[in-house]
Amino acid sequence: MAENLKLSILDIVTMYNGESARESLQNSAELVQLADRLGYTRYWFAEHHNQKHLMSTSPDIMSAHTAALSKNIRIGTGGTMLPNHSSLKVAENFSFLEALYPGRIDLGIGRAPGTDVLTASALRRNSDESFSEQLEDLLSFFNRDFSEDHPYRSVIASPDKSLVPDIYMLGSSDGGMKYAAEHGLGFVFAKHISPDLAAPVLRTYRENFKPSSFLSVPKSIMSVIVVAAETDEEAQYLAEPAELQWVRWTTGELHLAPPTLEEANNYVYTKEEEAVREENKDKFVIGSAETVEKRLRELAEEAKADEIMIVDMLTEKSARHRSYELLAEAFQLASH
Repeated sequence: MAENLKLSILDIVTMYNGESARESLQNSAELVQLADRLGYTRYWFAEHHNQKHLMSTSPDIMSAHTAALSKNIRIGTGGTMLPNHSSLKVAENFSFLEALYPGRIDLGIGRAPGTDVLTASALRRNSDESFSEQLEDLLSFFNRDFSEDHPYRSVIASPDKSLVPDIYMLGSSDGGMKYAAEHGLGFVFAKHISPDLAAPVLRTYRENFKPSSFLSVPKSIMSVIVVAAETDEEAQYLAEPAELQWVRWTTGELHLAPPTLEEANNYVYTKEEEAVREENKDKFVIGSAETVEKRLRELAEEAKADEIMIVDMLTEKSARHRSYELLAEAFQLASH
């Protein structure tokens, strides 16, 4: 399985080094085009709200924009946080995207709101549906298989019922996995959030998968933060801002701007912060292209994953592009 390992990218559209919102969006668009040329399988945008330094409120709009700028790479959301949206509107939007870019659209579904309680309320203040109900409604809008007595039976999301994206459940525990296996959907596990659970949960998904109209065989992806460079030492230097950022997130320092390369490499960790940094180590794969390739293949084989999704956290644009070029060469993506 690991021999034909696919690589993809997850973008949280971070405003690094004092960039403006426009600049961060432009950087993401350029990276999509590079990934498309290099042979990456898919490029997803995350959904976050009420964040000072993330331009990731509208992954479906960014998907439409970048799909228009690329040719072959699959584009989608990782994820669309379903509690923030009506199931019908999600089905409408992604049927629409599938019509515009046939065979290239992915819908990754998250169970969390991706924000704080107050912001979640502002996003969708009148909903009292459970996630299970929302998901079942969403899938039924795509399948047009509501029961005879369901109030939404006569509602269509699109005039063309064939306009269905590839659908994945996201998860950092076994909760999302259970929905994916039960409903016959693809599954993406966030190793960059819960590293120890990644392999066992992904294997359990494969063992319990039930074929559906959406997917006949299991399709699994593992997401992890990856930094590749010419040498192991250079990669570690470039990875310092991401490591410091995760320490801050883990310890509740959510308001601070992403650290610069210089700031992170000069930062002196407290004893407590150093312990957190060590705990976070398995969320990352850092090193030369050779080092990273070897480790990613090992992780994929252990988890029986079909694909690795790289969580993009490189602060320097040139180093970011070079990292993806080196990995594309190491995995021979263009020849797949």
